[in-house]
Amino acid sequence: MDSHDEEITGLFKLYLQQLGYNKSTCYMLPACVDSFFSYQGTIAPWDITAMHITSFIEDLHTRPNKKREGGLSEVYIYHHVYAMKLFFSYLEETGQISYNPMNVMTFKRPKYNSREPLTREEVSQLFEAAKTMKEIVVLHLFYSCGLRRSEAEALQVRDIHLKSGLLYVREGKGHKRRAIPITAKVSLDIEAYYLQERDKCQATARGRGALVLGVMGDRMSGNGYNKLLKGICQRAGIERAISLHHLRHSIATHLLENGMTVEFVRDFLGHSYLEATQVYTKVSKQKIRSI
Repeated sequence: MDSHDEEITGLFKLYLQQLGYNKSTCYMLPACVDSFFSYQGTIAPWDITAMHITSFIEDLHTRPNKKREGGLSEVYIYHHVYAMKLFFSYLEETGQISYNPMNVMTFKRPKYNSREPLTREEVSQLFEAAKTMKEIVVLHLFYSCGLRRSEAEALQVRDIHLKSGLLYVREGKGHKRRAIPITAKVSLDIEAYYLQERDKCQATARGRGALVLGVMGDRMSGNGYNKLLKGICQRAGIERAISLHHLRHSIATHLLENGMTVEFVRDFLGHSYLEATQVYTKVSKQKIRSI
């Protein structure tokens, strides 16, 4: 890959950032495009054909997995397909190419593991297994408030309005802002965490203003949230793999089961379209069309 290719993928990364993609995606997708250019050698974007892309994807299927035995997973390979789709759409939108080779190509989507929502009993087990106020607040952020990981990472103390019972997401996916109603119980637990634990921590420059702090006083990272949740799950005796997103998925499902409208759940999650909410909640297409 030459310097010109690096410049193009660098501008692609900037384009993704402007669209509001999270940090990990803004790193991963350009890296996938870099891998394509490294495989193809020196080639201008406007000279790339469907054959070049097919050859690259076929090569990915033959590569060994560096982390475990066997080849690359279908999901990992499809990340590259998705990256190429966005990359060529970007080139087309910015007038750098007149022909988009991805428009004539079709790819089979991988089978993702189903994210079965937690039962209410399992949620209760998690809260009962929480040892500290910070652990309780983390469960609230991802379950009670349905935050995305990136939204929890960016959360500031000033974003919590206890008197009005609102949590503000200043910049969600796609730069969307929203206000999330929080219950009296959630407000009391957040206040207790702040006064009993958070306020006693010596925040670093990176942690200053953040609601949740890590052990070193820095802003709590996504990996920190994952590690904390894993510990709670182990103590709760929940053996199946539970992610932060499981909690978000679960509260959406439970709200619908309690009679909340799809529109409310859509706004609660910060989705732009009802179809996006359907992915999380398993609402039938017929029901969405009828609204």
